Amino acid sequence: MVKKVYYDYESDILYLVIKEGPVEDTIEADEDIFVELGKNGEIIGIEIWKASKNILEPISKTIAIKIKELITTK
Repeated sequence: MVKKVYYDYESDILYLVIKEGPVEDTIEADEDIFVELGKNGEIIGIEIWKASKNILEPISKTIAIKIKELITTK
């Protein structure tokens, strides 16, 4: 479960806090997605770089498709 969400507008990075604590390691899960791990390997946080492209655009497209479907079925 995500505890906090931060967005840095200037660097376009979305940060999800999963668990409070020190970060011991960071792994690149995918292009522009980094997972921060605690000392026992638990996920502490997730950084999503280029968030406007990687998160906002896909969500916006999905919403637009759903709205179009609703309008055309009425």
